Amino acid sequence: MSVLRLKLPTDPRWVNLAEKSLEDILTDHAYCEQKAASTCISLIQQYPDKTKLVDELSPIVTEEWGHFRMVLRELKKRNLKLGRQRKDEYVNHLLKFHRKGISQEEKLLDKLLMAGLIEARSCERFKLLWQGIGDEELSEFYYKLMVAEAAHYTLFLELARTYFDADIVHTRWREWLDYEEQIMENLTPRGDRMH
Repeated sequence: MSVLRLKLPTDPRWVNLAEKSLEDILTDHAYCEQKAASTCISLIQQYPDKTKLVDELSPIVTEEWGHFRMVLRELKKRNLKLGRQRKDEYVNHLLKFHRKGISQEEKLLDKLLMAGLIEARSCERFKLLWQGIGDEELSEFYYKLMVAEAAHYTLFLELARTYFDADIVHTRWREWLDYEEQIMENLTPRGDRMH
């Protein structure tokens, strides 16, 4: 599917569900941004010897935290509150696809590809919100975030190709895309969740 290579597009009606649950979707989005920052911090902590990874992900931590604060502003503008964090079924399903019994070095590939996949799906959802949401300010907001997520998706795949053979990355990426398609087929679209 388009440049993101996702195999199953989100049902466009998801935007209508999201629009009806604005406080919930913005709350979920805020926590997604927090988790994205945490993922980058965790990768830096686990792989401090990977100079390019550290250099490239350090500014992303700041950017993702900035996005979290931007979502908080959107909530405040609308007199909505940041609710509690909820279980992310999508991410929990993705975590099950990590290979077991491999070295810490090999685990890096799955971590980078999973992060790239989450960014790709977020980018796709932000595009739907940009194009379909009735709130003009939020539409502009999601356009900006869509562009940022596309850059992050590309970066994670580029880092994977930096540390692993291109053929290995390509093969494993196809496997991740196939697995994500199965998840999307089985998850019920919810307007109170970003994924």
